[in-house]
Amino acid sequence: MLYQFWLSPYSSYDHCILVEAHKIMKSAISCGLDSTFMRGAVFNVAVAILMVSTGTINTLAAKWADLNTAGGSNPKAEHYYDHPFFQAATMFLGEALCYVAFKIWFLYRNLQKKDLSTFGDQKFNPLVWAIPAMCDLCGTSIMYVGLTWTYAASFQMLRGSVIIFTGLLSVAFLGNKLKIHHWVGMVTVIVGLVVVGVGDYVFFNGGSSGLDKNTVLAGDLLIVLAQIITAVQMTVEEKIMKRYKIQPLQGVGLEGIFGFSTLTILLIPMYFIPWHLPASSDFWQERTSFEDTIDAFHQWGYSAQVLVASLGLVFSIAFFNFAGLTVTKTMNATTRMVLDTLRSIIIWVISLAVGWQKFEPLQPVGYVILFVGIWIYYDLIIMPTFRWIKAKSGLKKYFARGSSSERERLLGQPDYLINNDDKD
Repeated sequence: MLYQFWLSPYSSYDHCILVEAHKIMKSAISCGLDSTFMRGAVFNVAVAILMVSTGTINTLAAKWADLNTAGGSNPKAEHYYDHPFFQAATMFLGEALCYVAFKIWFLYRNLQKKDLSTFGDQKFNPLVWAIPAMCDLCGTSIMYVGLTWTYAASFQMLRGSVIIFTGLLSVAFLGNKLKIHHWVGMVTVIVGLVVVGVGDYVFFNGGSSGLDKNTVLAGDLLIVLAQIITAVQMTVEEKIMKRYKIQPLQGVGLEGIFGFSTLTILLIPMYFIPWHLPASSDFWQERTSFEDTIDAFHQWGYSAQVLVASLGLVFSIAFFNFAGLTVTKTMNATTRMVLDTLRSIIIWVISLAVGWQKFEPLQPVGYVILFVGIWIYYDLIIMPTFRWIKAKSGLKKYFARGSSSERERLLGQPDYLINNDDKD
């Protein structure tokens, strides 16, 4: 038998132990443990596919809406769906749906008289989520303005810059210690960001988006700027999650409720402000308004494409948050990061395929550098090679990996992280 070959270096005592282990394994498999494993594997694959697909839909739906023209109220003639703040409000509505899902889950467990300790301490003031929600509101609104001005692929890739600001803030305010691979990863990401930005500007060749290169560069810069706010949001979220042990799905939902209610109120004065952000094409408004929500609803009713894209944004963000948190819980945070990288590649390929942007020589170079930097930061490449060398040479003290909890404390997509790209 095959195991007898592998047992040859061991003693007869070891041989007996491993033979018995082999028998136990066969018995366990015959009792159905293999089917349990398969069910778990199928579930993990399904959730991973759900995360990648809904995350991809989220970004593409927002950009698809931006690129559609439809008749509205200001003017009645067809014009682009240029409503970034209204889009941000719909995104928060999607996040608020996560709170509905959480309450259904909580009530079901309560009615079944099951253990509720996994839900953490529910006796906390919901207003603690006001600060991260306001950060989320500002960051998301700025990102959607940036998405209006740049490519969907660049939007997704540049969001990876959040690890730079999050890492620095975790040192300053949470007392975390960054290891050498974190610093190397952050520097590599900076290089990748520069290459992507230079590629978008120098090799700009348009596409179906009707953008000019100065607008694209401004959009890229806005997205990176928004990541500073997002990093502050994530740092505050970590402190809240550590203190109250709240379920991430509940935290996402509370942020959605705060963000949606606040932005809905702000849309009223925005309608009356007689100024608008610079448009990427001919200025379309007859009556200038900072954010014309009435026009947005008119365009929903006029164009099925705009309506479908907007509803896709709402529901995809809800399912994306659910899938992302489930991946982190059932697999690990690193798997979630790898899947998010795959999502970015899919968005770029689709953007090229449908003609939303044209191929630029520096873009794939910049994306590869960004990916390498992110993977170095998350300790997936380079340092594992050094640790293998260490294992062979015995230089253990120089390349210590650290515990899993220590790595995830460095905001490398920890279990309690609320929104990383979930806007996505």
